[in-house]
Amino acid sequence: MLRSLSTPVSAAVARPLVRRRFSTQPALEIDNVVVGAGVVGLALARRLAIARPDETTLLLEKNTRVGEETSSRNSQVIHAGLYYPETSLKTKLCIQGKIALYELLERAQLPYRKVGKWIVAQDDAQCAYLAQLHEKAQRLGVPTYFLDNAAHQTTEPLVKAQAILVSPSTGIVDVHRLLDYLEQDFQDQNGILALATPVTGITRQTSGLFELATPDATVVARRVFNSAGLYADQVSNMVLPGKYKLHYARGHYYTTPGLAMSRLIYPCPEKNLAGLGTHLTMDLAGQVRFGPDVQYIDSPTDYDVPEDPPQEFLPAIQRYLRVDDSLRLLPDYAGIRPKLAAPGESFRDFVIQHEKDDDMPGFYTLIGIESPGLTSSLAIADYTVNLIDD
Repeated sequence: MLRSLSTPVSAAVARPLVRRRFSTQPALEIDNVVVGAGVVGLALARRLAIARPDETTLLLEKNTRVGEETSSRNSQVIHAGLYYPETSLKTKLCIQGKIALYELLERAQLPYRKVGKWIVAQDDAQCAYLAQLHEKAQRLGVPTYFLDNAAHQTTEPLVKAQAILVSPSTGIVDVHRLLDYLEQDFQDQNGILALATPVTGITRQTSGLFELATPDATVVARRVFNSAGLYADQVSNMVLPGKYKLHYARGHYYTTPGLAMSRLIYPCPEKNLAGLGTHLTMDLAGQVRFGPDVQYIDSPTDYDVPEDPPQEFLPAIQRYLRVDDSLRLLPDYAGIRPKLAAPGESFRDFVIQHEKDDDMPGFYTLIGIESPGLTSSLAIADYTVNLIDD
């Protein structure tokens, strides 16, 4: 186990839920440094602290609170694991993560609800897609079934559909409560949380250790886990210049006062799985919202939500919901997804790898962790920890 060169590691430990700027004497040596405290970074840091209790684990976050970016600006949906290629990490880790997440939510008594999801088809081609999706779900062991028209009209009469595939294991979760739990539990496992601490540079020493520069201290690490979300390419490129390039896809969310629904409604997904369509979701209080659309932008900080929805927003809703042009859509929030695929490019999987093949042993990259990253977070943590081979 690595030890602090100038001060005991315990002196740098942030006590549970004490949110403060990281400050310590220079040259703190740590076994494991995780960069980025979104839901995946928190889950990974927590898993490292549990699985490797004799080692020190430090979680660095540039913001003043955990989970301020992609993790808290999404649909808050626990996905079933239906959409992506069967052999992809997105499918494997979503299914595993869903099971693990429901177990954690139940054990920790965190709020969630398994509301289920309807995936709706509007024409023969989409009906064929749903049939293929159902067959794939059966192979994967993910429960799905088709809903007959009479039940559809009785249950959700506003929904328009030629066919409906039901995903009963889909749910919703209070993401902020989940983030708080992971933050607290990580620190309870003697993990060190450093907020307001951006990584400004990483170099590899001749000893094989990594030196991370921050505004207040230098940290020397045996292993670095890059889970920096929207900034993961910038962090990896500090040691592997030019290897990764992220694209930023903004999605807007709008609420609709007075509209009551009891389950999630999703259209068939977009080509190349660029998004899952402008769908209907809700939070645990029952507030219905629509979103997200997909708009590629240049900046990872542009969360602008127009007062009036984008031109295609309402027509996308009207394809599967019987609402007229008077539907009130109030701006709620925007999220930005870190995509490896540029506009029009084909499906890209999660990248989770040990960079030893690029002569960077001890450096682990997690990049392109967009949907279903929230659902997959606990499984991503397990998968990453299992990559450690020293």
